[in-house]
Amino acid sequence: MNGLVDLHCHLLPGLDDGAKTEADTVDILRAFVAEGVSMVNATPHYNSTYHNLPDIIFQKVTQINQAAARQHLPIEVFPSQEVRIFGDLLDKYQAGELLTVANRTNYMMIEFATQDVPHYAYHLFYQMRLEGLMPVIVHPERNQDFQKNPDKLFELVEQGGLTQVTAASVTGHFGKKVEKFTDQLFEARLVHTIASDAHNITNRASMMGRAFTEIGDFMGQSFAKQLNANAEAIINNQAVYPDSPRRIKQKKLFGLFG
Repeated sequence: MNGLVDLHCHLLPGLDDGAKTEADTVDILRAFVAEGVSMVNATPHYNSTYHNLPDIIFQKVTQINQAAARQHLPIEVFPSQEVRIFGDLLDKYQAGELLTVANRTNYMMIEFATQDVPHYAYHLFYQMRLEGLMPVIVHPERNQDFQKNPDKLFELVEQGGLTQVTAASVTGHFGKKVEKFTDQLFEARLVHTIASDAHNITNRASMMGRAFTEIGDFMGQSFAKQLNANAEAIINNQAVYPDSPRRIKQKKLFGLFG
């Protein structure tokens, strides 16, 4: 599948736990091109460990696009962040510290801690919508609270939030439990986009091409194409029209995680 859009990856060198050098980044870009990826939303972490601000991100994106051009790689990288949810998020956004997707859209990539979903998330998402921002929840399938309480994700999506599942979760590289929960999210129409969350070309490689093949086999080619169309709409600041979400039956989850 060509023309893929990756909304979430860690390829800017030296900024977080992803690529360390420009050479590492070029290796990741080559892998993307081989999989059919043509646009990449670079999302270095913005959290308590990595405090990546816009200026350094802009510098790195310019550096990497120039490197891609020198290598004749048909791919474009855009500046963004993976923002760990926190109470003062809107204050930091208004102060100019936080970037939306491609630094030109109303969409923002929002990460939850692995273990929980904070109670204030629902009010914050409401406030973000009032501000004109659309939260995109990254890798909800890997969040333990969502796994145990999928209604929490359903409520955030029903409220208007979007989700982004990791390609490697689709392919089983995060384990069988995550893979099965990912399948349930698909069936419940709680997945809107797929992204790589790539950090390197070894243990945290992209998997985008393989994931879209598996999604096409599991959910149908039209569904797989719609996921990428959604990602393309997001990076171009266009509207996404998701299917109505459904609740995941708890009985199935007890069997899965018991």
